[in-house]
Amino acid sequence: MEEEEDNFVLFFGVNTSKCSLETNQTGAPPCWSGAAKGGPEVVIVPVLFGLIFLLGMVGNTMVLVILVRVRPGGRSSCSTTNIFILNLSIADFSFLLFCVPFQATIYSLPEWIFGAFFCKWVHYLAMATMLVSIFTLVAMSVDRYIAVVHAKHSSDIRSKRNAVLGVGVIWLLSLLIAIPVAQHQALMSGHQQAPNSSFCWENWAEGSTAKQTYKVMILLVGYLLPLVLITCCYAKVLHHLHTKVKNISKKSERSKKKTAQTVLLVVAVFLLSWLPHHIITMWAEFGHFPLNNISFTFRIISHCLAYGNSCINPILYAFLSENFRKACQQAFHCKCFLQPVPTEKLVRIHMENFSVTHSTTNV
Repeated sequence: MEEEEDNFVLFFGVNTSKCSLETNQTGAPPCWSGAAKGGPEVVIVPVLFGLIFLLGMVGNTMVLVILVRVRPGGRSSCSTTNIFILNLSIADFSFLLFCVPFQATIYSLPEWIFGAFFCKWVHYLAMATMLVSIFTLVAMSVDRYIAVVHAKHSSDIRSKRNAVLGVGVIWLLSLLIAIPVAQHQALMSGHQQAPNSSFCWENWAEGSTAKQTYKVMILLVGYLLPLVLITCCYAKVLHHLHTKVKNISKKSERSKKKTAQTVLLVVAVFLLSWLPHHIITMWAEFGHFPLNNISFTFRIISHCLAYGNSCINPILYAFLSENFRKACQQAFHCKCFLQPVPTEKLVRIHMENFSVTHSTTNV
């Protein structure tokens, strides 16, 4: 029997159905019946998500531990940059925790087994922490811009108080923007072809444009606008370094080149990590997303890239920094991998050096 066409409605992770069920709830999505079909994705997808989850949790946990444990000179190392990196790691850690394990079960189990409370709040917190992570990346790019281009006045703006205030605003905005997810995510049962099963679906009013409006808003505030801001800030930083900084050594020239490469990598990673997710979301809302093996593979790739962004952030914003690697040595005493740090050069996880543009200060 040929499968009927499905209407696609996305959870946060873009959960597309392969089953041929049509919902009796207006506006609600079809179920995922991969487990019932016993296809290879029942095993492959959870294993793949599990690897991403493990890498992301380990990387972000290491960043958190290092920031907490390393206190040079007995003082707190809470610079503005470190505050943002700490917030980024907390957001990425939470995003992976609230999203990946539950998303994996949707591909491996025939129904939602976690109840109505988790149906609503898991998706709400996944959306909120995703936005916190993205908004923090924007804040870090603005912080870099101020530190480099407006260095004379940066000390007044880049204070710990302002950084903490900025983090608070980021969390407040993210939690508010994600409210519609909690309002419209619901546990439903009584499907005509699965009457005894429960599914966690989005449920919007019939004939309302609210859902499409919300999806477009997320595209704008959660992807396009951050992408523009991040690109502009780092472009200004590179322009300043190449036009305003003169008579520098060959070592500083290499540092500038390395900084430029890192900046391009940061922008490219953000662009590519979230682009497939938003393409599928807009395609599903305003077009007819096809049901075939190619589209299914594309969706899995979009998941992996989105989740992978939270794995790559610790590398881009922390482990690429030489000072952070030294801090890692201090925290974990990895003498077998790194040379000992002299006492007089105790690591100072400090402002400009501990960031994506770790060489900017030297330049």
